[in-house]
Amino acid sequence: MQLRNLTIPYAQPAVFAPMAGFTDAACRHLMADHGAAWTVSEMASAKAITFGTFGDDKSVRLLRDKASHGIYAVQLFGAEPETMAQAIRIIQEKGVQFDILDINMGCPAPKITSSGAGSKLMQNPELCGRMVAAARRALGPDKPLTVKMRIGWDAEQLTGVAVARQCEANGADLIAVHGRTREQMYIPPIDVDAITEIRKAVGIPVLANGDITTAEGAKQILEQTGCAGVMIGRGALGDPWLFERINAVLTGQPEPGEPSLNARMSALRAQIYEMCEEKGEWTAMPQARGQAMHYMKGLHGAAALRRYCCTLTHLEDLDELIAAVFEEQRKAGLDPDDVREVPFP
Repeated sequence: MQLRNLTIPYAQPAVFAPMAGFTDAACRHLMADHGAAWTVSEMASAKAITFGTFGDDKSVRLLRDKASHGIYAVQLFGAEPETMAQAIRIIQEKGVQFDILDINMGCPAPKITSSGAGSKLMQNPELCGRMVAAARRALGPDKPLTVKMRIGWDAEQLTGVAVARQCEANGADLIAVHGRTREQMYIPPIDVDAITEIRKAVGIPVLANGDITTAEGAKQILEQTGCAGVMIGRGALGDPWLFERINAVLTGQPEPGEPSLNARMSALRAQIYEMCEEKGEWTAMPQARGQAMHYMKGLHGAAALRRYCCTLTHLEDLDELIAAVFEEQRKAGLDPDDVREVPFP
């Protein structure tokens, strides 16, 4: 895939989606190392970046990646075209290194939509177009500009096609479509037909997003929608190997086996250690609790282990959690040598 001056080394890319509170540098690096075509930062406020106060520095720091692994996109949210343009100019002037600029038009969180940003933009396709046009002018002609959106605001405002056309007409190079409205949040199942309709309405690549947790699921949604690739968020948390499995299936290769329990715990340890190195233990460990919970999927005693995750306070607590994971599997009657071969469900 070619996006302006950027060559994506996958014909059908599997991209790691941005998720506030989760997709920090350590998480992104892990996903990239396991085959994500590119990763996206946590979203940062365009308005905060333009304030020039302490909030400015905090928001810019959210986008910095001192040693990005693979192709890296930064994501901004906002509702004012000129503010978006100004924020893009600022992060470039401050030396933030990135390969792709992404505009958030899909976040359903009330604190984002109440300001007119995120999925609230789906109510105004013309404004979406002006947001993209302003971003393109500030970004320049060379770097790819992408948009993450939903299929609409609610059942009465299925504006996905109109928004996608506005984005394409004003300089977007790719669109990722989450197959639900804002009103639906993250349930029920995604609307594959709506994603397909949006894909057919534009000439730029479209990524299908939502409910992808297996390699076969990724293959199926590409076959159903004709999309150029997939974007995966929550399905990859605690399972970075999902990208390896998807890449194999989409290229006709044998699907890799499930990771061993030892591999899973080693990945967890490496991720949390990097978080502590990047942010300091005091900041990182409360955030590590949510990351660790995702690694408990499918394990014996998962509920108790997730409660254990909620107690993580110091880095040494992580090794105690991992020891408890192995002990729980042994108590379930698994052979100590086999306990490291517990697959994902």
